[in-house]
Amino acid sequence: MKTALVVCLLAAPAALAAQAPPGACTFRGTVAHAAHRPSPLDSTEATIAGAAVKVCYSRPSMRGRTIMGDLVPFGKPWRLGANEPTRLTLPFAAEVAGVRVPPGTYSLYVVPGRTSWEVHVNKAVDRWGIPIDSAVVAQDAGTGTVPVTRLTAPVEQLKMRLVAGRAAGLVVEWERTRVLIPIRKAH
Repeated sequence: MKTALVVCLLAAPAALAAQAPPGACTFRGTVAHAAHRPSPLDSTEATIAGAAVKVCYSRPSMRGRTIMGDLVPFGKPWRLGANEPTRLTLPFAAEVAGVRVPPGTYSLYVVPGRTSWEVHVNKAVDRWGIPIDSAVVAQDAGTGTVPVTRLTAPVEQLKMRLVAGRAAGLVVEWERTRVLIPIRKAH
């Protein structure tokens, strides 16, 4: 059984997040409130280049809605989940979708398209997931582009998983869309 440490932020998110253990998933509100969110909290972790890489995110569901190109419009920034921003914790200097970053925690957001996604690796982690405005964009560490793969069967609830090996990275699946955001240790 996989267990995850979740840290609750009640006030002053930046100060409390600084007290959380490295790689802990943090969120706003009480544990009871988070347990009743329509988009539940989740995390994924894998050993890449000999060290633990972690992603914390919220999992919205389709609920009969058209997702890509409608609820998540093409050509517009999306927080890659729900609620707080999706956070990637890297214990080593890395390349994420080709963006070189030092060790640390970053938020990820994307600009989806029909055939590719623009992936933004961002330094602003202690904020709500939206809006993605000029103040957030100004904190981008960089941007990369990844191709979209079409799935034959729909994925009802947003799912992310970290994978190790030759094609190490973050796999994102929702509706009929799959994207691999490559992650590799920088040399």
